[in-house]
Amino acid sequence: MCMGMRRLDGSRPQCGCLILDGEVRRGRGAWAALLTTALLLVACGGQRSGERPPPTVGVVILQPQAVTLTTELPGRTSPYEIADVRPQVGGIIQSRLFTEGSIVKAGQVLYQIEPAPFQAAYDQARGQLANAEANLVDTKLKADRLAGLVKLNSAAKQDADDAEAAYKQAVANVQQDKAAVEAARINLAWTKVTAPITGKIGISTVTKGALVTAGQTTALDTIQRLDPIYVDVTQSAAQVLALRRQLAQGGLRPGASAEVHLTLDDGSQYPLAGQLQFTDITVDPTTDAVTLRAVVPNPSGLLLPGMFLRATVIEGVNPSGVLAPQQGVTRDQKGDATALVLSPQGVVELRRLTVGQTVGSRWLVTSGLAPGDRLIVEGAQSAQPGEKARAMPADNLQ
Repeated sequence: MCMGMRRLDGSRPQCGCLILDGEVRRGRGAWAALLTTALLLVACGGQRSGERPPPTVGVVILQPQAVTLTTELPGRTSPYEIADVRPQVGGIIQSRLFTEGSIVKAGQVLYQIEPAPFQAAYDQARGQLANAEANLVDTKLKADRLAGLVKLNSAAKQDADDAEAAYKQAVANVQQDKAAVEAARINLAWTKVTAPITGKIGISTVTKGALVTAGQTTALDTIQRLDPIYVDVTQSAAQVLALRRQLAQGGLRPGASAEVHLTLDDGSQYPLAGQLQFTDITVDPTTDAVTLRAVVPNPSGLLLPGMFLRATVIEGVNPSGVLAPQQGVTRDQKGDATALVLSPQGVVELRRLTVGQTVGSRWLVTSGLAPGDRLIVEGAQSAQPGEKARAMPADNLQ
């Protein structure tokens, strides 16, 4: 260094560098002048004291991609079909023919009501019908005979007309008695109380010997079909409107799949996916929400009516979504999302973001970032906005 050098007269230079004056001996060679010039350049033109090289940061180049948008909504299960078992005729329960909690088939006999009174009524109606049919034959023959005699002027026209009217009355009586027989048969059949649908039957409200009446308010039992099962979820009207607005503006397109995935109340995932069936057309005025109904397979019977769960519903697809890794997005003191981006000139920029939902381990960014931006995801603690930094792919950063 020049700090230890002196003038040729023995004094130190004030600037700390070797200064050549006229006292330099002209006998020195050209190499000495060149060496001295090199020392001056090193001593006076080197790097400034304390200056550091720009930090190295790991970046991810953001690329647009189709993003499937989902939403998680609360919901409850309800039976696919439900039917109360009620008697159609009154009487004494003679027997109960099922096991509570079992699966019953549509048409299976569940209760037997004492049939004797209804059997008697049926037999009586059949007897009346037989009598009416016999009378029909007699009146028919009489009407035909008198009609022939009238043509021969052997009988009065009034007698023939009376016989014809009696025949028609007999025809009507046969029709009435046939209807009475059918009604009696139906009542007799109703003494066997059958299952209206296939499903799981609950606890019986009556036992053998109980008196039941037709149309009573208390059901004998209830049957519920649980495979498949309905899942009713609710979504706020504001979310529905926002979704429809984005679809209308072309920012989203309808999802190709209407699958619904369930998360049970204990946090476990239900293994089978359901299908979204429809969205209600009315808004509940008490909750300002719309009901969405899904149909979910339930072969094992794990899902029971009234269970609370959460459903992940596919709402649409953003064809050019920007996904930012979560490690590249932070929150400021106000809670707003921010990120550091390396400009094409290598300068660190602070961006304020608007983020939507999470997609795996990334944020869906709706504003603040654009395709092609270099998002800093590693080494951000050493990068300061407005200063330069050196980029390196995040996966290769040591």
